[in-house]
Amino acid sequence: MLYLSLRQLEYVVAVARAGSLTVAAQQVNVSQPALSVAITQVERHLQQKLFLRRKGVPVTLTAYGRLFLSDAETLLADAARLEDPKGLGRRRLERVVLGIFDDLAPSHLAPLLRLMREQFPEVEVRTRVVTFEVLAEALLAGDIDLALTYDLGLDSSFQRELIAQVSPQAWLRPDDPLAMIKEIKLVDIADRPLILSDQGLSIRHMVGLFRSLGLMPHVAHRAASVEVLRSLAANGEGVGISYTNPAGAISYDGKELVRLPIVDAEALEPIVLVHCGPQPEPLPDIRSAVRAAALVGTGRPDPGGSA
Repeated sequence: MLYLSLRQLEYVVAVARAGSLTVAAQQVNVSQPALSVAITQVERHLQQKLFLRRKGVPVTLTAYGRLFLSDAETLLADAARLEDPKGLGRRRLERVVLGIFDDLAPSHLAPLLRLMREQFPEVEVRTRVVTFEVLAEALLAGDIDLALTYDLGLDSSFQRELIAQVSPQAWLRPDDPLAMIKEIKLVDIADRPLILSDQGLSIRHMVGLFRSLGLMPHVAHRAASVEVLRSLAANGEGVGISYTNPAGAISYDGKELVRLPIVDAEALEPIVLVHCGPQPEPLPDIRSAVRAAALVGTGRPDPGGSA
């Protein structure tokens, strides 16, 4: 339990600034004896003298009093911001927590951070790279201010801004018969063993796309990451499918890969910038910066089309 009140701290600061109990008492609208008693109570609790008080000489701070004054002024300033309905919002915007779906992070996080620091050097940018489910929960709880993700698992509680639409990629061995063509459809690989992301929302979405076309896919592997998915595909374990489209055609274990865009219109997936509820200024400007950096990550000048 706190012993010292904000009022007592105000008295200490007033006396220190005025250099006089009489003047300070007038400024804080309290009697001089009451002010003197309050200062004495603070000193007794701290077991330290804050002021040197002598007749005919201005009140002066002790060395300990100077240290105490600095902390008291900071605390009072923070308390004043808490009382200001707009102050807390301004203070919160000194820090922005940006969430990003983990599969998007390798291609989008670095451009986002660079552009945010260039355009908003006064804002501390914190990031969280998480799954779909954690991202949604953190947004609703206010632990994340903005999030970049695929538009999966988000209901009407979330406000979205379209960044881009991307097509899924099929990953194959170079000697696969399908590797000789430029693009494929879901029907072309429906009877092949498939390698999909292990994330619940992602795998349900992809299986749902096949079923919406009357196809019954066979999921041979659930990959914990895109690179595991690519490695399995490169080693002939099936056809990997991912919306994430990393550069390069070599898996982590050094095997060659071929990527083919899946061109079904139904398979296009939006990348969205998401937040919850009304956002105080200058978050709209920050959203614009995030949007610009996200477009760098997708390699597209504007939303629409496939990646």
